[in-house]
Amino acid sequence: MKEGRSLQTIAAVIKRTAKERKDFRVPTQKLRFEAMPSGTNRIGFKVEDEKYLAAPTAHCLRQICQRSHIPAQYVDRMVGENAPLLAENINWWWKHAPEKRMLRTLLNGDHTARAFLSERYRPLENADLATCILPKLAELDCQILSCEITETRLYIQAATPKIEARCVGDVVQAGACISNSEVGQGAIGIDPLLYYLRCLNGMIQPRVMSRHHIGRRNDPMFEIDAAAEYYTDATREMDDRAFWMKVRDVVDGLFDKDRFKAMVERFSSSVEQKIKPVEAVEEITERYGFTGDEKDSVLNHLIDDANGGTLFGLVNAVTRTATDVESYDRSIELQRVGGQILELPKSVWQKL
Repeated sequence: MKEGRSLQTIAAVIKRTAKERKDFRVPTQKLRFEAMPSGTNRIGFKVEDEKYLAAPTAHCLRQICQRSHIPAQYVDRMVGENAPLLAENINWWWKHAPEKRMLRTLLNGDHTARAFLSERYRPLENADLATCILPKLAELDCQILSCEITETRLYIQAATPKIEARCVGDVVQAGACISNSEVGQGAIGIDPLLYYLRCLNGMIQPRVMSRHHIGRRNDPMFEIDAAAEYYTDATREMDDRAFWMKVRDVVDGLFDKDRFKAMVERFSSSVEQKIKPVEAVEEITERYGFTGDEKDSVLNHLIDDANGGTLFGLVNAVTRTATDVESYDRSIELQRVGGQILELPKSVWQKL
C-alpha cells in the first residue's frame, strides 16, 4: 500500500482549503480566457463590479477544454507561441455556446481556478467528510493506514486489528477506503478494504456507497437536485446532516463481522483457481489497460509469489504493484483492479 502523507498533514491541507475556497457561478460569455506564450493561463471575470483573475490548474484547463469539445491532443500542441490560439478557441465557444458554470477557486494569495463545473454541482467538501468519518473510524478502533490529497481526490484508507482472520498463510484485517473529489472527478466513495499484514497490501472490494455531486437525468434524485436553487439554507443544512449520518452508518457497516468473513472466504478460495501466469497477465493487461511497466511489475511479483500459479497470487501481484507506481491515484485504481479480478467469472481463467 502506498504510504501517502500523515493524517496531520492532510488535516492541515483540508483546513487550509476550507478557509481559502470560493465558488462563483458565472455565465461563460462573461468569462475571458488569457493564454500567454510563457505558459501562464488566466481566467478573467467580473462579479458584482469586482474583477477577478484566476490561474487554472491543469485539471481545470482539461475540464474547460472538454466542455468546449477541444481535443486534448490539440490542447497539448497549443503551448508556447501557439497559446493565444487556444485562448481564441475557448473564448469563441464561451461566447457562441453560452451557459452558466461553477468556477471553484482558492484564494491563496492569488486566485487559483481548480474546477470548471455545472452550475448544478453540489459540493460535498473534504472538511465535512473528514469531520464525519474520522470520529467513526476512531470509534471502530481503526488505524489510518494511508491517506493523501492529490490534484483531484482525497483518500483515506483504514483498518482495525479488532476484526481479522487467517487467509492462505497471512492475516487480513477489515478496512475501508474512503474517497472524495471537490473538483468534479468522481463521487464520494466508500469501499470495503482487505488489508494483508504480511505484505502490507490492500485490496479494495466493489463499492457499497457512492454519492454524485450533481443530479443525473437517469437518477431518481435528479428532480430534487435540479430544484436545489430554491432550497433554504435550513433545508440544505438538514439534507446535509441526514446524508452525513448515512455515511457514518455505511462506514460502520463495512466492519460487520459476517460481511468480512464472507469476503475473506471468497479471497481464500481463489487459491484453488489455477492460472497460467503469462497468459493471465496478458488477459488483465488488456482488460484493465495496464502500462508496459505495470504489466512487467505484475508478472515479476507473480513469479516471486509462492502462489503464483493461482488467482490468489495474481490478485496479490496486482495489489503489490499498486505500491510500485508513482501516482497515488493510480495506486488506488490498481487496488480496485485487484478486487475486480477476484470477481471475474471462472470462465475467464478456464479459457486460458
